[in-house]
Amino acid sequence: MGCLQNKYRDTKLTDMEILALKDKHVLPTPEVLNSVLHDSYPAFEEWDNVLSGLDIKPEWNYYKDGNAWLCKMMFKKKNLGWIGVFDGYFKVSFYFTEKHLNAIVDSDISDIIKEDFYNAKPSGRLLPMTVAVTDKEKLKEVLPVLLFKKNLK
Repeated sequence: MGCLQNKYRDTKLTDMEILALKDKHVLPTPEVLNSVLHDSYPAFEEWDNVLSGLDIKPEWNYYKDGNAWLCKMMFKKKNLGWIGVFDGYFKVSFYFTEKHLNAIVDSDISDIIKEDFYNAKPSGRLLPMTVAVTDKEKLKEVLPVLLFKKNLK
Protein backbone atom coordinates (compact mmCIF):
# COMPACT_ATOMS: atom_id res chain seq x y z
CA MET A 1 0.00 0.00 0.00
CA GLY A 2 1.53 3.30 -1.06
CA CYS A 3 1.38 6.65 0.69
CA LEU A 4 0.33 10.02 -0.61
CA GLN A 5 1.38 13.36 0.81
CA ASN A 6 -1.55 15.42 2.08
CA LYS A 7 -1.16 18.88 0.54
CA TYR A 8 -2.86 20.57 3.51
CA ARG A 9 -0.69 19.14 6.30
CA ASP A 10 2.59 17.33 6.74
CA THR A 11 0.83 14.08 7.61
CA LYS A 12 0.81 11.12 5.28
CA LEU A 13 -2.36 9.36 4.24
CA THR A 14 -2.45 5.77 3.08
CA ASP A 15 -4.23 4.93 -0.17
CA MET A 16 -7.07 3.54 1.92
CA GLU A 17 -7.66 6.97 3.45
CA ILE A 18 -8.48 8.77 0.21
CA LEU A 19 -12.08 9.89 -0.15
CA ALA A 20 -13.78 8.04 -2.99
CA LEU A 21 -16.40 10.47 -4.32
CA LYS A 22 -14.07 12.85 -6.15
CA ASP A 23 -16.03 13.71 -9.32
CA LYS A 24 -18.21 16.76 -8.71
CA HIS A 25 -20.34 15.83 -11.72
CA VAL A 26 -21.26 12.39 -10.32
CA LEU A 27 -23.88 12.76 -7.60
CA PRO A 28 -23.72 10.29 -4.67
CA THR A 29 -26.83 8.35 -5.69
CA PRO A 30 -27.64 4.98 -4.11
CA GLU A 31 -26.19 3.27 -7.20
CA VAL A 32 -22.93 5.22 -6.99
CA LEU A 33 -22.65 4.63 -3.24
CA ASN A 34 -23.30 0.90 -3.69
CA SER A 35 -20.57 0.67 -6.33
CA VAL A 36 -18.02 2.35 -4.03
CA LEU A 37 -19.01 0.89 -0.66
CA HIS A 38 -19.38 -2.73 -1.86
CA ASP A 39 -20.10 -5.01 1.13
CA SER A 40 -20.50 -2.06 3.51
CA TYR A 41 -23.39 -0.58 1.50
CA PRO A 42 -26.05 -2.37 3.62
CA ALA A 43 -24.55 -0.68 6.70
CA PHE A 44 -24.75 2.66 4.90
CA GLU A 45 -28.42 2.05 4.05
CA GLU A 46 -29.09 1.14 7.69
CA TRP A 47 -27.33 4.31 8.87
CA ASP A 48 -29.45 6.36 6.46
CA ASN A 49 -32.57 4.74 7.98
CA VAL A 50 -31.34 5.52 11.50
CA LEU A 51 -30.83 9.16 10.55
CA SER A 52 -34.29 9.36 8.98
CA GLY A 53 -35.89 7.82 12.08
CA LEU A 54 -34.26 10.49 14.25
CA ASP A 55 -35.37 13.32 11.93
CA ILE A 56 -31.77 13.92 10.89
CA LYS A 57 -31.39 15.04 7.29
CA PRO A 58 -28.36 14.01 5.24
CA GLU A 59 -27.10 16.88 3.06
CA TRP A 60 -24.63 15.92 0.33
CA ASN A 61 -22.34 18.65 -0.97
CA TYR A 62 -19.23 18.73 -3.09
CA TYR A 63 -16.43 20.52 -1.22
CA LYS A 64 -13.71 22.08 -3.34
CA ASP A 65 -11.20 22.24 -0.46
CA GLY A 66 -11.13 18.44 -0.25
CA ASN A 67 -12.25 17.81 -3.83
CA ALA A 68 -14.87 15.30 -2.73
CA TRP A 69 -18.50 14.79 -1.82
CA LEU A 70 -19.24 14.77 1.93
CA CYS A 71 -22.52 14.37 3.74
CA LYS A 72 -23.54 16.63 6.63
CA MET A 73 -25.91 15.11 9.18
CA MET A 74 -28.29 17.98 10.00
CA PHE A 75 -30.81 18.09 12.85
CA LYS A 76 -32.84 21.23 12.30
CA LYS A 77 -30.04 23.80 11.86
CA LYS A 78 -27.45 21.88 13.88
CA ASN A 79 -24.65 20.02 12.08
CA LEU A 80 -24.24 16.80 14.05
CA GLY A 81 -21.37 15.44 12.00
CA TRP A 82 -20.09 14.25 8.65
CA ILE A 83 -20.04 11.14 6.52
CA GLY A 84 -17.09 10.51 4.22
CA VAL A 85 -17.14 7.66 1.71
CA PHE A 86 -14.04 5.57 0.99
CA ASP A 87 -13.44 2.48 -1.11
CA GLY A 88 -15.27 -0.29 0.77
CA TYR A 89 -16.29 1.64 3.89
CA PHE A 90 -17.48 4.98 5.21
CA LYS A 91 -16.46 7.13 8.14
CA VAL A 92 -18.79 9.00 10.45
CA SER A 93 -17.12 11.99 12.13
CA PHE A 94 -18.32 14.16 14.98
CA TYR A 95 -16.58 17.26 16.29
CA PHE A 96 -16.51 18.47 19.88
CA THR A 97 -14.89 21.26 21.86
CA GLU A 98 -12.98 21.04 25.12
CA LYS A 99 -16.09 21.98 27.08
CA HIS A 100 -17.62 18.62 26.09
CA LEU A 101 -14.77 16.46 27.44
CA ASN A 102 -16.30 15.79 30.88
CA ALA A 103 -19.67 14.89 29.37
CA ILE A 104 -17.97 12.50 26.93
CA VAL A 105 -16.25 10.71 29.82
CA ASP A 106 -19.64 10.08 31.47
CA SER A 107 -21.45 9.17 28.22
CA ASP A 108 -22.56 5.80 26.83
CA ILE A 109 -19.96 6.05 24.06
CA SER A 110 -17.80 2.91 23.89
CA ASP A 111 -14.43 2.99 25.62
CA ILE A 112 -12.66 2.12 22.35
CA ILE A 113 -14.16 5.15 20.59
CA LYS A 114 -13.37 7.35 23.59
CA GLU A 115 -9.76 6.16 23.62
CA ASP A 116 -9.37 6.87 19.89
CA PHE A 117 -10.97 10.28 20.49
CA TYR A 118 -8.56 11.19 23.30
CA ASN A 119 -5.63 10.22 21.07
CA ALA A 120 -6.91 12.03 17.96
CA LYS A 121 -5.13 15.09 16.64
CA PRO A 122 -7.26 18.25 17.06
CA SER A 123 -8.57 20.04 13.99
CA GLY A 124 -8.06 23.63 15.03
CA ARG A 125 -10.14 24.10 18.18
CA LEU A 126 -12.32 21.09 17.39
CA LEU A 127 -11.70 17.57 18.61
CA PRO A 128 -12.69 14.86 16.08
CA MET A 129 -14.40 11.59 16.99
CA THR A 130 -14.33 9.39 13.88
CA VAL A 131 -15.53 5.84 13.39
CA ALA A 132 -14.92 3.74 10.28
CA VAL A 133 -17.95 1.61 9.39
CA THR A 134 -17.65 -1.57 7.35
CA ASP A 135 -20.74 -3.44 8.56
CA LYS A 136 -24.00 -3.04 10.46
CA GLU A 137 -22.43 -4.28 13.70
CA LYS A 138 -20.22 -1.17 13.86
CA LEU A 139 -23.34 1.05 13.77
CA LYS A 140 -24.09 -0.08 17.33
CA GLU A 141 -20.98 1.82 18.39
CA VAL A 142 -21.75 4.92 16.31
CA LEU A 143 -25.36 5.39 17.42
CA PRO A 144 -24.52 6.42 21.03
CA VAL A 145 -22.16 9.09 19.64
CA LEU A 146 -24.89 10.43 17.35
CA LEU A 147 -27.44 10.52 20.19
CA PHE A 148 -24.93 12.19 22.50
CA LYS A 149 -24.16 14.87 19.90
CA LYS A 150 -27.85 15.38 19.09
CA ASN A 151 -28.66 16.00 22.76
CA LEU A 152 -25.77 18.39 23.44
CA LYS A 153 -26.83 21.92 24.26
